[in-house]
Amino acid sequence: MLLSQGRLRQTIVALTLISVLACSFLLFRADIFEKLPVPRQLKSEILSPPKPTPLYKAAPERRPDITDNFPRATKANSSSALPEIPSWNKPPQPHVKEKTPLFIGFTRNWRLLQQVVVSYITAGWPPEDIYVVDNSGVMQSNQKGLLTLQNPFYLNYSRLTTLLEVNVLTTPTLLTFAQLQNFFTYTALEKEWEHYFWAHMDSPVVSDEEYEEQEQYRSLYTRAVTVMRETMQPNYGPLAARWFAYDRLSLVRTQAYVDVGGWDTLIPFYMTDCDMHERLWMRNFTIEDAKAGLVYDVASGIDDLEIFYRRKPTSAKEEEPPATVMKPDGRNSPEYHELLRKLDEMQRAKNEDKAGRNTWQSAQQGGQGEPFYRDGAGFEQGISMTMNFGRDVFEAKWGRGPCNLREAGVGENDAWRLIPGWEKEGLQRQARKDREIGMKQRQEKQKENQQRARS
Repeated sequence: MLLSQGRLRQTIVALTLISVLACSFLLFRADIFEKLPVPRQLKSEILSPPKPTPLYKAAPERRPDITDNFPRATKANSSSALPEIPSWNKPPQPHVKEKTPLFIGFTRNWRLLQQVVVSYITAGWPPEDIYVVDNSGVMQSNQKGLLTLQNPFYLNYSRLTTLLEVNVLTTPTLLTFAQLQNFFTYTALEKEWEHYFWAHMDSPVVSDEEYEEQEQYRSLYTRAVTVMRETMQPNYGPLAARWFAYDRLSLVRTQAYVDVGGWDTLIPFYMTDCDMHERLWMRNFTIEDAKAGLVYDVASGIDDLEIFYRRKPTSAKEEEPPATVMKPDGRNSPEYHELLRKLDEMQRAKNEDKAGRNTWQSAQQGGQGEPFYRDGAGFEQGISMTMNFGRDVFEAKWGRGPCNLREAGVGENDAWRLIPGWEKEGLQRQARKDREIGMKQRQEKQKENQQRARS
């Protein structure tokens, strides 16, 4: 039923009065509440709701603390206190005429880094040719000994340089994988190295003690030098790299990496190797496999690295110190095969781990309160997000996600020019249709021009 005009005016006036009263109440509610018998806490909550407080994730399960996996080195004051390198694997004296620098990049997990360094030394690589690249992003903290063993980014600088007698280079900040690879190449250019080797820090090596060439044993290092000498022959061809067990150990021809513009740092981690290698192949560079010894891929560290030095206990007197109760075993001995068994087992465990192959990267959780501290789980999450970003960049750059660019007909000049998903049938069908329409339009235009010319 419709309201009469008088009743309608009364309703409008009533609503207006209610609105005025409500506004007055809101404007002067503080004074009103002060005069009302309302509890102070309730007054506070009504006048100003509580500020949101941070809500935290459940704390990750605490993992056991790690221990140093080279007990003898923890007690040694000089390199002479360490076991000798097996006589059959000692580096050539004098040094070979070629320069044989080996880069080993490090970000996290001291046990694995120490393991791979010891493995290369005991496989015959001259310590003075090994360059550990401290890419932990903690600036000079490791050099000054400011971090502790439980910190994921801890590196024992003095042990590497004083006891193991290798070199340590420190990056100015945390680099991605692509940036680290360019750092290797840049350093090689600065030092005028035409070739260099680089290795993964989770890939220990062992000389193949059953291998002989022309009835002569050769260590992993001497075999790697032979491979490098082959590539230095003038007629060898446009080589970019030699891979020993994929790229777990790689030999790089420096100028080849420079010629293609280095690694694409817009693709930080995964897929950046695919991008680099495909671009090398597009330039007709070659990447060839080679063999030098046994190369493993592991996610854990042997508890006592002395096994790499191939020492076994003797029946010494109890009062003699440990350093005098160890003697070397022989080449291709039962101790050698026990070392291989351990490494095989560790490699198999990594490949079969349902949690993933790279769990070693987040194995440590300590370091709170130390310089450049980062939350371990948060760091891992950030790296994972960056990896996913890199995959997206690769796909945007080449218009496709799979790695086999050349097989798909993609060339070097196609980078950043292809329509995303260009291989899909729908897009291909539309492109064919557009080409047909374009061809007809050009033919019609040509006819018009010819008719105009005749007239």
